[in-house]
Amino acid sequence: QVQLVDSGGGFVQAGGSLRLSCAASGGTFSTYNMGWFRHAPGKEREFVAAISWAGSRTQYIDSVKGRFTISRDNAKNTVYLQMNSLKPEDTAVYYCAADRFDAVRTTVSAYRYWGQGTQVTVSS
Repeated sequence: QVQLVDSGGGFVQAGGSLRLSCAASGGTFSTYNMGWFRHAPGKEREFVAAISWAGSRTQYIDSVKGRFTISRDNAKNTVYLQMNSLKPEDTAVYYCAADRFDAVRTTVSAYRYWGQGTQVTVSS
C-alpha cells in the first residue's frame, strides 16, 4: 500500500507560479498511475491532471491546459504539478492520488490512495 505526502502549496498573486510535489512511499511507485485533484470551498473535489505509470500519457481538465504540467520522477518516487499563470479560481486544497489501473483515470472514485492535501491560494 502506498502512502502519499503532498507539499508545495502556498500563497501567490495572480499570474504567479507554484510547483506541487507528492512523495510516495511504501509501494512500487513506478506501477501506479497518479492524479492531482483539487477541492475548493463550496465545490466538489475535481480532477485536475493525471499521468500514467511510465509518464507516457497525461490528461488535464480543460481549465488548466496550457498552464499546468504534470510530471513524475520514478527514481525519486515523486509526482509534480507545475502550475503557471495562476488565477484566483485555482484557489483550492490540492491532493495527489494513486492507484493501479490500465488507463489514465479522471474520477475521484478511481483512486484508493490519497495525500493529505496542500493549500493553494491565489490572490487577485
